[in-house]
Amino acid sequence: MTADSQDIQSAAPVRDPHRSDSRRIAAPPWLRRAASISELWTFLILVALVAFFTIAAPGKFFTTYNLTQIAVNAAIYVVLGVGMTYVIITAGIDLSIGSVLVLAAVAAGEYNVHHGGPTAGWGTVAVCVLIALAVGTVWGALQGAVVATGKVPPLIVTLGGLGAALGLAELATGGQDPAGASAAHLQNSLGFGKVLGIPWMVILAAVVTALFGALLGGTRFGNYTLAIGSNPTAVRRAGIPVGRHLIKVYGLMGLLAGLGAVMWLASYGTTSIAGHSTDNLKVITAVVLGGTSLFGGRGSVVGTVIGVFIPAVLTTGLIVIGVQQYWQDVAVGVVLVAAVYIDQMRRRIRERA
Repeated sequence: MTADSQDIQSAAPVRDPHRSDSRRIAAPPWLRRAASISELWTFLILVALVAFFTIAAPGKFFTTYNLTQIAVNAAIYVVLGVGMTYVIITAGIDLSIGSVLVLAAVAAGEYNVHHGGPTAGWGTVAVCVLIALAVGTVWGALQGAVVATGKVPPLIVTLGGLGAALGLAELATGGQDPAGASAAHLQNSLGFGKVLGIPWMVILAAVVTALFGALLGGTRFGNYTLAIGSNPTAVRRAGIPVGRHLIKVYGLMGLLAGLGAVMWLASYGTTSIAGHSTDNLKVITAVVLGGTSLFGGRGSVVGTVIGVFIPAVLTTGLIVIGVQQYWQDVAVGVVLVAAVYIDQMRRRIRERA
């Protein structure tokens, strides 16, 4: 659920019904309704990409195996994207998520190494999961506290957090991925397990999406998040503790980064210290593609999920049809610019309403 309806109500100018304006040409009602749904535009782009690659590579792209792999590969970024949606809705940003994921994975992995390694039991697995979630949550909340109480821009706080979290992970491991960081139980269940043919990774990402989508669209916490991004001054005057809420939002981002660490360990069995330097860019791109405003006050968890799948489908499709790897980054950039252009066109249609 998005905040577009609230945005339209607050942004719509008050017009005199007895006064006509020949310069304003109202858009048709159906077009105004379509323009108010951010997810619609993003979903149409995704459908167009799937249709194109299905036609371009018949029998190769649109297969059960290929679509399953796309979903599994996107699952971690869906979880991270959900948290980033909340942060960006408050007009904030979090550049540290890749490093926080690494730090949480290293903390959990080091515990696993010293308590059984690959043969560790379920008790150790449970403790590792709690460690990863706790490390991520605490780190996110600390960054939120600096943003809220120190009045330091989120860009600067999380950029510093990016370097600090990665540095601590490297100090703890000597810059090397520890062997035996993931238990076989974790990999065989969450990493490779399936229920009715659906991977556990995909199920977990779907549960996170449903839970926090409902939290954003139908709870006081979600309303406060949207309101802070729209007008933090008015929210403060209404007696809502903006600083405390921002700490919770950044703590939520850290919590989901910790969950992403667990999913990474389950999928790959290693911490991949050097493999997450661009996670922040991928996730922020997905959130923007999904229609969340970088200026805050408007966003959608469902839109973010669709936004995650656009580059995932695009990259896989280009590989299937044999496009050179370097062109893949170019194509993703073009799609991003096109999506932003469509969003701007949608806003102009709303303004004409």
